Amino acid sequence: MELLNIKREVERLSNILAKAEGCLDVRELSARIDDLNQLISQSTFSDNYVTFYQTLQEIDSLNAKKKQYQRSHFILEEIKAALELLELSADEELLQEVQTNLSQLQQELQIVEIQLLLSDPCDQKGAFVTITAGVGGVDAEDWSSMLLHLYYRWAVNHNHKVHLVEESRGYLAGVKSATLEITGRYAYGWLKSEQGTHARIERISLVHGNGKRHTCLASVEVNPILDESIDFEIPEKDLEITFCRYRGNVNRTETWVKMVHIPTGISVSCNQERSQMQNKEKALAILKSKLFAMPTAGYAYALAQNVQQVDEIQLRLIKSLSSKLIREYILHPYTNVKDLRTNVETPAATEVLDGGIDMFIKAYLQQLNHTTSVDKETLDNFK
Repeated sequence: MELLNIKREVERLSNILAKAEGCLDVRELSARIDDLNQLISQSTFSDNYVTFYQTLQEIDSLNAKKKQYQRSHFILEEIKAALELLELSADEELLQEVQTNLSQLQQELQIVEIQLLLSDPCDQKGAFVTITAGVGGVDAEDWSSMLLHLYYRWAVNHNHKVHLVEESRGYLAGVKSATLEITGRYAYGWLKSEQGTHARIERISLVHGNGKRHTCLASVEVNPILDESIDFEIPEKDLEITFCRYRGNVNRTETWVKMVHIPTGISVSCNQERSQMQNKEKALAILKSKLFAMPTAGYAYALAQNVQQVDEIQLRLIKSLSSKLIREYILHPYTNVKDLRTNVETPAATEVLDGGIDMFIKAYLQQLNHTTSVDKETLDNFK
């Protein structure tokens, strides 16, 4: 029975690998790498640092993908060969080796399996992740700082570059709001499922606190980082820009920039760059990202079609995306984290808060991709 289960899992993983290679032929992958290498070898190509850096990133990513396919194939063939031997003669040591290799292959192909669920053009982009404290006062600000740590660790664990763009500290502890810039392929595709309200729940015992349940909330908003292929201008009349003095250090240069998009009321700020100009550019990039990702086709589309009534785009719809309660984290007196959309749950709250959220992401994307159109409408309320 054990061998039968292993065979079924091997067949499943073989199908995932075949499907992945069907989406991106390995020969085409090698050809693309060769083309890019010839491109960067040109003497003038490095003059544009941004394009040069993006090309190097793409080469590294494609090389990693190619090596991953080759390594996965090698492990898969080793498992299949070992299974043939085990059918002829039982060997406990060989069986343990098969189980070890199978576990490694499952881990490697889990990322591939999730990426196969990401078909939107924006899914491959990086992500701006904004965490905002909600109901709960100081506790909510502390909870926001815990979520900030969660997404920072998730990015590091997935070998993405992560940069703190904005941070507004709480009165006593934690943060009122913070924005992370996570650069890496598929960062947005993975993290878009995190958009919504996250609740921290602590159930106090009857002896200490009359059995009260303490709940604090924080919202998470995720938007794609736009590249040069998606660019649009925002009319100056639609922007209100404020340059703020940094509170707490009178000697620090005024670099804090707040930007408000007047038609929609969307507000962003940036205070972590070295200069006021850099903060302004970053704030504008975040604002464009938010506008591009808006419902009702987006502000960028409205501008492209010369639509004058852009103020009719409903800010209520934007805010509702991050107001849906999607996950509960019970931290006392026992631990349990439950996703309210998929009902996936785990008692390993410490691992989750250290970035271990892939199980929730995978379950959500699978549910989103395998539902009927009616069910998708329900799930869209959580996006």
